[in-house]
Amino acid sequence: MTHYLTTEQDARLRRWERWNRNYFLFAFTALIIILVFSSQLGLSSGDSWDGLGIILVLLVAPIVAMQLKLTCPACSEKLGWQAKLMVPEQCKHCGCFLRAKG
Repeated sequence: MTHYLTTEQDARLRRWERWNRNYFLFAFTALIIILVFSSQLGLSSGDSWDGLGIILVLLVAPIVAMQLKLTCPACSEKLGWQAKLMVPEQCKHCGCFLRAKG
């Protein structure tokens, strides 16, 4: 039997998708700027990359946290890395389609 999400469940997943995508774009842009200008900003030198390392961890950690937070609304199974940047089409655990019918 094929299961679909309710409109409320679908809206919650689309909101996660938007946050995830927008944060990824922000972090990617920030990482590029920081890496390009790290020596001018005083974040890295030939001897120490401590400041740059901390900033990189602070930018990447929320991406990992958001991925691990996502669960299937139908069975509460963690979707985790199935999701990548967007919500997957279907839950591998219960087979529910991760969108509202219609």
